Amino acid sequence: MLSIDPKTIATKELHQYLLGAIGPRPIALASTVDLDGNPNLSPFSFFNVFSANPPILIFSPARRVRNNTTKHSLQNALATKEVVINVVSYDIVQQTSLSSTEYDTGVNEFKKAGLTQLASEKVKPFRVAESPAQFECVVKEVISLGEEGGAGNLVICEVVHAHINENILDDLGKIDPNKIDLVGRMGGDTYCRASDNALFEVEKPIFNKGIGIDAIPARIRNSFILSGNDLGKLGNVESVPSAEEVDNWKKNSEICSLLDNCSEDEEMREQLHYFAKELLEGNRIKEAWMSLLIDKLNRN
Repeated sequence: MLSIDPKTIATKELHQYLLGAIGPRPIALASTVDLDGNPNLSPFSFFNVFSANPPILIFSPARRVRNNTTKHSLQNALATKEVVINVVSYDIVQQTSLSSTEYDTGVNEFKKAGLTQLASEKVKPFRVAESPAQFECVVKEVISLGEEGGAGNLVICEVVHAHINENILDDLGKIDPNKIDLVGRMGGDTYCRASDNALFEVEKPIFNKGIGIDAIPARIRNSFILSGNDLGKLGNVESVPSAEEVDNWKKNSEICSLLDNCSEDEEMREQLHYFAKELLEGNRIKEAWMSLLIDKLNRN
């Protein structure tokens, strides 16, 4: 394990470790204007949502490592106290990257990136028409985290108006993760696409109280076949199947075939664990539990 004291390495090197390890990071395509009304557009991956009531988004334009200068977006946010945060979908990722070019003051990145300026309703900065979700914000506070190159500046934004493209909604009116097709930043030049095979679901233990991994029998908990994720799914149930349910499950044709082909108890247990792992991959949690609870004492 590489052990690092942040104070003993160059900021540039630490920056690479941080961005390589912490991701994917959502991208705020921040639109601002200066005091003369000149538009500016730039992406930031130090960004997230931090509150719903009030609705608060925060992005952080860091001081440049190489020369300790600040970005136009930060200067404009401090001067005008307004910003529009546009989310970045796969369809505009290349244009978003282009907008990060450090053009001279007064150069319109909307035009350089080929993105469409759309008038906002409550703030002066423009929205990005091609973005599937746009948030008009007022800047509540800017917190400087330092004065050296690499130091962030937390721009705390309150959403005063939101625009959601109806094409990204599902039948229930909720945002469909495949339709919004967001991208996130990884380290270096690497991005990731949050759609299709990259998406999976993890049931949140909000409305149920899982038994926990510590309550799983040791012969299951210490399995070399089951992963930590597998055990997490097993530990998220509120109760384990009853002995009667396990006995009925033993009559399943796949279980019967598996047991008939095992001559030794240890072989049987191993095959049951492999079978349970397959069931867990398909989120068939109860059936996985019942398979794992079959042992030499109730084989017959």
